[in-house]
Amino acid sequence: MPNRTDRPTLLYHLYCGLTSVAAPLAWRTVRKKLHAANVPEARQQERLGHASQPRPDGQLIWFHAASVGETLSVISLIKRLGERLPKAQFLITSGTPTSAALIEKRMPPRARHQYPPLDTAAAVRRFLDHWHPDAAIFVESEIWPRLIVEASRRGTPLALLNARLSDRSVAGWKKRPETAGFILGHFTLFLTQNDKTAKNLIDMGARPDRVQPGTNLKAMSDPLPVDQATLEDIRPQIAGRPIWIASSTHAGEEETVLAAHTELMKRWPDLLLLLIPRHPERRGEVANLLNTASQTAAFRSNGDRITTQTQVYVADTLGETGTWYALCPIVFLGGSLKEIGGHNPFEPAQAGAAVITGPGYFNFAETFAPLIESGGAIEVKSPQQLANAVAHWLSEDSALATARASAKSCVNTQKSALDDVIDTLCDTLDLA
Repeated sequence: MPNRTDRPTLLYHLYCGLTSVAAPLAWRTVRKKLHAANVPEARQQERLGHASQPRPDGQLIWFHAASVGETLSVISLIKRLGERLPKAQFLITSGTPTSAALIEKRMPPRARHQYPPLDTAAAVRRFLDHWHPDAAIFVESEIWPRLIVEASRRGTPLALLNARLSDRSVAGWKKRPETAGFILGHFTLFLTQNDKTAKNLIDMGARPDRVQPGTNLKAMSDPLPVDQATLEDIRPQIAGRPIWIASSTHAGEEETVLAAHTELMKRWPDLLLLLIPRHPERRGEVANLLNTASQTAAFRSNGDRITTQTQVYVADTLGETGTWYALCPIVFLGGSLKEIGGHNPFEPAQAGAAVITGPGYFNFAETFAPLIESGGAIEVKSPQQLANAVAHWLSEDSALATARASAKSCVNTQKSALDDVIDTLCDTLDLA
């Protein structure tokens, strides 16, 4: 069981005091965002710890994920864990309306979603008084001190799953070793994405016997959903034209993508680029870039059709990425040409695509390494290198087929580790 003999530090008390003072301002800010996303009033109150659903009878296992990527990874895990524990019930908390909508569409059996409480005394206590979780599993870097300490004090075993910490975060915690050790001492188990995170957690004060290097849980996510009706509508519009995808692009990356597309169209005049901005609300900015690049575009959000004149189709919607991946086996994955950290390459690889990335994929370094080594992914740094990579796979069917097979093989290898994760969780958290 977690070591609860360490006393709270002065810094922890200061944190609790400051969050209490700042609670009204934090609530106003959070409520404004939820209201703007049309979240009902009753669900907004969940951030204050007021549950909008009853607690189910029996064992309740609580998963907390930050946002969309983490949510997708735990959905697959909960499905498999539910098969192992047929009487268990599940609670999923996540902080964004986008992740909440995603969960509602893909809700695992015997699960329900709530927004997490603010990390204040009143909200945390209301939440725990109502739900009484039998185990709590936090995903990635979701370390909320008061929530962690209060849950542990009530006897709830805690795990940090798929643990990943930025170098900046690690450096900050190392400056406060007593507080870091106090917070981390409430966890029973740490399952990290890689050896580096495992070492960092130990250096920060986690007990070595509770830290286990693992794998990236996102590699074990179910494939993204595909809407067949949309496919049947879009495919005739493409009409057999060559096509490539630039997915999850961020500000400062579309310029490189569009320059590469301009170069590629010299060889394939009818080439179509399917552009998927990471944040659809940037559609106005993207439209200006397309005008500057003199490329004719159609926008999904406007209901535009793809015509023979369309050079770029902008898929500026949410929840349809899996459908777009089903259209094309060549995917450039954004968030990597800038120092953003990249995005999950297993999503396109699961769909059967070969992957192209920029050099800035540090958040997924352990995921990209085997992909690149096997030939399932290629790293590029410039518009010309991006154009060359796409051209290689457009013109060499056998090379594309080999890359796709290598990418899929990496995914399958990682998926086999899911049972090991479930075994570890069940044994360590005493889930049965």
